[in-house]
Amino acid sequence: MKIVVLGSGVIGVTSAYSLAEAGHDVVVVDRQAGPALETSFANAGEVSPGYSSPWAAPGVPLKALKWLLMEHAPFALRPRLDPHMVTWLLAMLMNCTEHRYAINKERMMRLAEFSRDKLIELRARTGIAYDERMLGTLQVFRKPSEFDGVAKDIEVLKQTGVPYEVLSREACVAVEPGLADIADQIVGGLRLPNDETGDCYKFTNALASLAEALGVSFQYGTTVSALNAAGGRIECVRTDRGDLTADAYVLAMGSYSPSLLRPLRIDLPVYPIKGYSITVPIVDEARAPVSTVMDESYKVAITRLGDRIRVGGMAEVAGFDTALRPRRRKTLELSVGSMFPGAGDLDKASFWTGLRPMTPDGTPVIGSTGFENLFLNTGHGTLGWTMACGSAQILTDIVGGVPSAIKSSDLALSRYRH
Repeated sequence: MKIVVLGSGVIGVTSAYSLAEAGHDVVVVDRQAGPALETSFANAGEVSPGYSSPWAAPGVPLKALKWLLMEHAPFALRPRLDPHMVTWLLAMLMNCTEHRYAINKERMMRLAEFSRDKLIELRARTGIAYDERMLGTLQVFRKPSEFDGVAKDIEVLKQTGVPYEVLSREACVAVEPGLADIADQIVGGLRLPNDETGDCYKFTNALASLAEALGVSFQYGTTVSALNAAGGRIECVRTDRGDLTADAYVLAMGSYSPSLLRPLRIDLPVYPIKGYSITVPIVDEARAPVSTVMDESYKVAITRLGDRIRVGGMAEVAGFDTALRPRRRKTLELSVGSMFPGAGDLDKASFWTGLRPMTPDGTPVIGSTGFENLFLNTGHGTLGWTMACGSAQILTDIVGGVPSAIKSSDLALSRYRH
């Protein structure tokens, strides 16, 4: 089949590569000048199945209210006259129950574990390089109350069979020697040894090159304006460089996916959640992290990417606002500066923001729509890098009518109709 994939972020490119491997003729369309130049450009760098949890959880609404009053809060709400924001927030609140959390967590863990396995297979098969490290993730607790609250997370890890280690402060330093200078400020940690790290931008660009070698065509600098439909099928994609026709179409445009679907009367509950990162050049190897360290106090991920440190976090509900706010940079600098003092040159750090496409239940939307030749692969939130390879395989199976290796029916858009 000829397939048009809309979007060249990590989700779009992995989808295109997987579809091409399955023998399809694939064209990728994106408004940017190259792959991974928006949300996939400077994310936290984690491939963390063990931390694949929905933001909608019991107790989160109360925590969010408290965070709104904090100077260095992990969450911010910027209200605006936007009915889609209101609808999405209400839907998220409806998922903040023990019952919904358990269902959503299981879905996300299932997909994330499968995706990590597919990434390992891809790496072994192709030798793709992207500043990857397979050294796990360490969640560090500065306060006894944070450490005491980890029991619930451990119970979920046990239930899902994810390996974990509860570490003393001394053991934390043994895993991450750069923490030695602040050991007296740490009460303990939780380590997930099977997690990985890597530069999503480098990965996506390397995979795009591999996809081109398989015959995938990339049309950059092309803005998609509409999906034209008739008779229950998509007839063409309308762009500023002419119409594109295919046998099937895959929508992988992240936060921009819903606006293309609304004229087709498809309600996709994906909303942009703004995140920030800084990328810091390393000046002292001995003080730098060796993998990913999660700073529980600020909800910030600090990741080693080659000769750089990527520091990512924050969640702003602010629509499509992409302004770089200095206050958010200060929080990221405070986290890495207090956790790994002297490791990087903060004055030379680059500052970035991206719009994560988030669903109210945390689970991405993968699969069919009401149109027989239109498919979705979007809504991965903060976990696009973690879930990309698995999502691409599931999408390819659905498009080809092949049973998936894992249960995927509850990842479809149809779950919101019940």
